[in-house]
Amino acid sequence: MLDPLGVDEATFAVYHALLSQPDSTPEEIAALVQRPVNDVHELMDRLRKLELLVPTWANPDGEHAVHPRVGLANLAERRRAQLNAELGLLREAETSAEVVAEQYNSLLTARSSGDVEVIKGRANASRRIDELALKVRHSFWALTPVHVDDAIRPIDGSPDEPLLERGIKLRAVYLQNMMESRAAAEYAAAIHRLGGEVRATPTLPMRLLIFDQEIAVMPLDPTNHTAGAVIHRSPAVVNVAMALFDSYWSHGSELFSPEDRDNEAPLTPHEAEVLRLLAGGAKDEQVARLLGISLRTARRITANLSERLDAASRFELGVAAAKRGWV
Repeated sequence: MLDPLGVDEATFAVYHALLSQPDSTPEEIAALVQRPVNDVHELMDRLRKLELLVPTWANPDGEHAVHPRVGLANLAERRRAQLNAELGLLREAETSAEVVAEQYNSLLTARSSGDVEVIKGRANASRRIDELALKVRHSFWALTPVHVDDAIRPIDGSPDEPLLERGIKLRAVYLQNMMESRAAAEYAAAIHRLGGEVRATPTLPMRLLIFDQEIAVMPLDPTNHTAGAVIHRSPAVVNVAMALFDSYWSHGSELFSPEDRDNEAPLTPHEAEVLRLLAGGAKDEQVARLLGISLRTARRITANLSERLDAASRFELGVAAAKRGWV
């Protein structure tokens, strides 16, 4: 109980004994606490360091245990001062960590000019893209020239899964020959089941990622996928990137029809929470506030659920969800 003050169980036992039997010898204290005399001498030394055992004014050769209200209060005050000092050091460390992080970003960025950020190396580019994905608010568009012989990871643990679970509107354009790969086809199907939109075209010019229609990420060298990436924030460049994406998206073929969506697939955590709140009578604004998401995202999740359950109203959505045991 008093460990945070530096008084462990054994030390407290000797302290309590000295308070109860102030005239006791170390040997008598040892008998009271059932510990060897040598241990009692060491514990008394510890009490002296903690200033819980001090010389008696009337008898310089004698000692007495300090009243707990005084001694323990002083210990608490010293411990508080120590913790405040440690918190100060922690704040300084956090500031230093932020400086190191900025320096690291500077190392990743070969050059930065206005709205352009150049990241060298595939690993560095991937880490930077992951950072951008964590901050995306409403949409993520991608031209993904995945080839049939490229390694495709399962949807579980992929960077696309958390975006879809957060209700981010995801559109992806793949190469048509990707469908020759079972792993790639299953990945695209999983995106579709989770609410993403997937199309395919015979050719794609390069890899292109667009976050919230505000940030465009392109390869540093389209012919060398290990070279790195260029991040553009300039509205002019982003608009060109969006036009390029729209061109391939509009000419792409649908890989799945709405009927292909697995309406029996498990709900994502956000979908389940939205349904629970809606069933309790919450409005879109309340759902967004309680889940810490944007109003647009909350409405998009509700719309996706309504489409998935073929519900034309909130009432029909509640009935359909109840039939499936979702609420």
